[in-house]
Amino acid sequence: MLTAFALCAFPFVVMLWGSDRPDATAFLWDFSMGCGFAALILVLMQFALTGRIRALTSPYGADIVYVFHRFVSWGAVGLILLHFGILYLWYQPALGELNPLTARWELTVARLGLLCFALMILTSELRKRIALPYRAWRILHILLAVVGTLSAFAHVLGVGKYSAMTAAWPLWLGAATVWAGFVVWSRVLRPRALMRDPWRVVANDRERGGVHTLTLRPEGRPLRSWKPGQFAWLTLGNAPWALRDHPFTISTAPDRGPEISFSIKPLGDDSAQMVKARPGTIAYVDGPFGTFSVDREVDAEGFVMIAGGVGITPIIANLHALQSRKDARPVILIYANSTLQDASFREELDAIAQDVRLTIVHVPEEAPDDWAGESGLIDQDLLQRHLPEATRSWPHMLCGPAPMIAAAAEGLIALRTPANAISFEVFDLV
Repeated sequence: MLTAFALCAFPFVVMLWGSDRPDATAFLWDFSMGCGFAALILVLMQFALTGRIRALTSPYGADIVYVFHRFVSWGAVGLILLHFGILYLWYQPALGELNPLTARWELTVARLGLLCFALMILTSELRKRIALPYRAWRILHILLAVVGTLSAFAHVLGVGKYSAMTAAWPLWLGAATVWAGFVVWSRVLRPRALMRDPWRVVANDRERGGVHTLTLRPEGRPLRSWKPGQFAWLTLGNAPWALRDHPFTISTAPDRGPEISFSIKPLGDDSAQMVKARPGTIAYVDGPFGTFSVDREVDAEGFVMIAGGVGITPIIANLHALQSRKDARPVILIYANSTLQDASFREELDAIAQDVRLTIVHVPEEAPDDWAGESGLIDQDLLQRHLPEATRSWPHMLCGPAPMIAAAAEGLIALRTPANAISFEVFDLV
């Protein structure tokens, strides 16, 4: 967050130092100009946040970075609207004609950029509601981002009042160069690198709950520096340029490499096709990413793991790692599903419990008549029944649907579990 503020402030520092800077005008005018420049910097930041740059994702996790990207997008559009709104209300002559056919070109491209950024947010937030196919959304998102950014650059340079300063030219040239570098890296260089290290599907096993586990074998360089619980972007049957990559947790532990597995539930248009992949299908893997790993908690006395549905996949990868290492630390797993039959990896979890001090608490929302265990939803009372006071300082690892994570986190906080002991994997990045 501090880096974002520093980047937004940097253009103003450069331009205030310029010997040929424009004379100060009214506060509202200068504030409007500031909002516009800050918005452009935030837009440029977006390409770094979504570029899967390990230096950015490693400290926080790629899932958190993508969530931050979402909120920064709203912030950028808000600043653009504030920039436009101040001019419209107090300095309307500066906007010229609103008709794009007769308006000055530098003002028309500004409105085009605003339209692109607004459409990006709307189509992203409403993608599932309007049934926009994933690949169509990806293509549209990239086109709108590139056109919107080029329009914003053209507007800043075309207006020229501040961008014409001698001190500002290196700033905008550098910003444009860095932006172009991120685009080339994301859309050309990274896919080209992935092409050199293809993978091959060697098995497709159906699990409980409609989940399919795809096992892949490397035909080039295997994954490096891979930790249990991490995820990767997976492309099946297409070149990496096809924009069909999806993020999935690697459901096997590194100790069982170099083959890797992805456990996928058909929740969308592309994932419904991916679970049909046959052995022999070519694949490309971009990863690993993420910080949802027991390897980050080497000094922990034990672990509390709470999973919902297919959110069990990073949990089971971590359990496999503890099993392979013969780790003696206790683990309490609370696993929620719609029904017991939907609980993926039930038998596998029971097998892991033979080697690990693992306590499994199944929580079916709808329990059979002869079920004597927990049922319903995870709440504070359920957590209190199964988590002794001694577990409060243990790492609490949560993964599953957002409502479940919110309810579990609220219950844990109410039980006085330290907030820094609670971590979670964002279940849906796109």
